[in-house]
Formats: sequence, C-alpha cells, structure tokens
Amino acid sequence: MHGQCRFFSTKLSMEQIRTVLTSLFLFSCVFSGYAQEREAVGSEAKTDYTIYRMKTFGSLSTNGQTPFWISGNQYGIVPVEANTGYLQAGIFHRQPLGYGWEWRAGLDMVACTPRYRKVYAQQIFVALAYRWINLSAGSRSGYDYNLSLTNPALSSGDMVLSTNARPIPEINLYVPQFVTIPGTGGWLQGRGNFAAGRSYDTDYLHSFVHTDQPYIQNMLWHHKSLYLRVKDARNDFPVSMTLGIRHVAQWGGVSTDPTADVRVQPHSFKDFIRIVFGESGNEQATLSDQINVLGSHYGSYDFRIGYEKEKAAIFAYYQHFFDDASGMELRNIGDGLRGIQINLPDFNYLDKIVLERIVTVNQSGPFHFIEFDHTKYPGYGGGGDDYYNNGEYTSGHAYFNRSLGSPFLISPEYNADGSAGFKHSRIRAWHLGTEGNLTEALSYRLLASTIESFGTPYAPTLKKLTNSSFTTDLHYLFRNSWIFSASLAADRGSLLGNHIGFSLSVVKRGLIR
Repeated sequence: MHGQCRFFSTKLSMEQIRTVLTSLFLFSCVFSGYAQEREAVGSEAKTDYTIYRMKTFGSLSTNGQTPFWISGNQYGIVPVEANTGYLQAGIFHRQPLGYGWEWRAGLDMVACTPRYRKVYAQQIFVALAYRWINLSAGSRSGYDYNLSLTNPALSSGDMVLSTNARPIPEINLYVPQFVTIPGTGGWLQGRGNFAAGRSYDTDYLHSFVHTDQPYIQNMLWHHKSLYLRVKDARNDFPVSMTLGIRHVAQWGGVSTDPTADVRVQPHSFKDFIRIVFGESGNEQATLSDQINVLGSHYGSYDFRIGYEKEKAAIFAYYQHFFDDASGMELRNIGDGLRGIQINLPDFNYLDKIVLERIVTVNQSGPFHFIEFDHTKYPGYGGGGDDYYNNGEYTSGHAYFNRSLGSPFLISPEYNADGSAGFKHSRIRAWHLGTEGNLTEALSYRLLASTIESFGTPYAPTLKKLTNSSFTTDLHYLFRNSWIFSASLAADRGSLLGNHIGFSLSVVKRGLIR
C-alpha cells in the first residue's frame, strides 16, 4: 500500500489537521473582511489599457535533449527534446469599472515543435477584481499568481507550485499582494488564495504512457494558501518575518484500469468539502482513501525573515514540504528548501544573489507502517513518504508530465520508458543564481546547480546518480519594447546525461491602446 495518500496515518489527530485546514479555508474565503485597500501603483492603475507580447524562440542541443536550465522553469513551454522552437503571441486587457472595480482578460497562444499538439493556449482567462481581491477563471501564469516567497528568475523553484509547468485551468479567489490588517498599527499584513481546477492532459498522457501502468484521467485540483507578514508599514524598522502554509490536493477523475475496484473517483460537492478540509472518503472511495484521506495531498510550511535597507537587503527562507501527517508533524525535519537572497541595488554589475539547498532524503523514515492498529500501538508509524508520487494518482504532482513543484525532483517527462510518476523523489541539491546589469540596456543571469539522486523509497537507485547544470543568459533591451536574448547551457552527469545547447529569442511588446 506504499505510495497511497497517507495524510492521517500517524498520531497527529484528524481534528488537529482539520483545524489547520479549516483556518486556512476560512482565511481564504473571508480575508476581505480583515484587510485594508492597497494603494494603486503607477498611472496604469487609473486607466484602461491593452498590451501585446510576441516572442520567437529557438534552441539547438547535443545528444537529443535540451539542457536542464533552458527547459526548466519556463512554464512548461520549452520541450525536453533537443532542437526546439516556438512562437508565442499574447494580448492582455485591463478595464477599470469605477468604485474600485476592474476586469481583466488575456489570451496567450503558443505554436511549438517538437511537441504533442503543437498549437495550444498557454493562457486564457478572465478576471474580476475589487480593490485588492481578485477572482480569476481560466489558465493563468504569473509569479504573483502562484504566491511563492522565492525569486522567480533566480530560485531553483518553489516546492509546491513553481514556474516549471503549464498553468492548470482553474477558478481562483486570491489576494496577490500583502495588505495591512486593521488594528495592528500597520505591522501585520496578509495574503492568500482559494482555488479549484481541472487537468486537461488526458490525451497527452495517453500518448506518453507506454506501459500498462494505470493512471487517473481528468483529475480535479484544489489549492489554497495563507501568508502572514510582520513588517513595519512605515519602513522605519528594517526586519520583517513571513509565515505561510500551502495545501494542494488531487482528486476526482477516472482510472484507466478497467478492473479497478473504483474507476470513477468520488467527485461530488460533498467530496470537494472533504478535500478542502482533509477528510476521509466515504464508501464510494477506494479502501486507501477511506482509511486515510480522500485524494492525494501535498503542502508546505513557509518561513522567511528579511533585513531591508536602501542600499542592501537580505532574506533567509525555508520551505518545509509535507505530503502526509508525518510531514505535517515535522517527522521529516531536514527535508525542504533553504535559501538566502541578497539584493545589492547599488552594486556595479551584480544586483541579486540566490543560494539554495534542497534536501528530500528523510521522508519521515524509510518505511511506512500503514496497516497496524494505531489504537493498540499508538507509536509513530509514518515514513517512506515518496514525495510527488501517489498510489492512486500515479502521474504524480505534475501537469503535462512537468513537475508542478521543484524541477530538481526530475519530471516524468524525462522517463525514457514512458512510465508515469517521479523516479527521483530522494535528492540533495545545491543551487546558485545571480543577475545584474552590465550596461543600462544589457543584463545577464547565471544559474548553476548540482543534484544527487537516490531514486525513491520504494525504487532506490543502485548507486548515486549525479547531475551538474548551468546556464548563462544575456538580455539586450532595445527602445524599451524589444528584448533580444541568448543562452548557453550545459548538463553533465549520470542523472540526465551530457548535453550542451544554446538558445536565441526575440520579444516584442507594446501598447495597443
């Protein structure tokens, strides 16, 4: 029964976990009653506009594969296969309605090769906002939209929701920026979200999965978050602290296994409430979901402390990942993403530095004793968490086979045997990212990473697999509307193989009205 969702398999009580998720849910739904309106920024906040963005991209690589940092954290657009190219065109509109209301809409199309279904909509959404509260429907990208504490350009990637995969179509109620909570003297701010969506990668998975391994088609998604920040709104005190919790769940859908005891997974509104509050399934669910919790769940506790002055700032952060109660109890302490970001706005040629350490080898211990009687044997029983994998939802924490979290837990798209799921959930990695300006118009970015993989708790590798990846990017801004970019990247090691590649891209953006 390993790999099944084990959200309540250890001594942490259902009532305790339900309290956490209930608090998160209530915040996401009624946050509008406890925060102040954020101020509009810039003249655009007072007028309507329509903008366009067009991009052409091409890359060449050796040994049949695009280097890791050319394809990674690009919202799933750049294929893993070598020698790729795509055209992207988007149009986005914003229209104020008065009295703090506004609506937005966007359409972003991609034509890419080589790729399954070469022309598709990367983004298509409509959104309604009242002051700082937003309601969006559709597929939408954007770093603020995912509400991560990591740097979008320099980080290796958020462990729960990163920029590595295509956006899932969803309805999302969210507060994207921190807003001040009344009665706190300007010291406490908050933000959060509550979303429900659906996967549309069934046909793709059918073309990719070449084994008899069953998987769930047309699965549903839910995610929510809550962040609280302590910071002096007047900026007289330089230290700030942010605490957050995130919860993501996969549920619903239909199994491809015609002999499965439960093919159509529970998907009623009552089942959605069970997903939101982390409750067990009813008699229509699988036995595993009746014992534990309905669906497959992931999440994290996020912490960040910052020191900000005019000429420099430093942030230290930690993202503790969990996928069951043992992780929520911190039984897998040591696993997660640790990082430091340094901002040097007045330093010549170097603007930001990010250094990160990612570890996922603890996983609450090597074994998971799910079947013993917890009332008779009240001891700790968690372990073998197998991050991003699940026994029911075998495609894992991925969309179109790209990891929705950290790309370092290598995405299923790299599985040469056409199998679903993550083969490298136990890893140790270092990551360095820097960026700066060489001239007023010329900027650069440098990423360098090393990964050690030990497979999964249930399919360990015979020996440690390693990978080193780097990329260096140059960006030239011409007349504030053209961006010319060039990248040189390479991989080396036994995990992904040896590859060298480069890419060129041109972006044109502008105002239509």
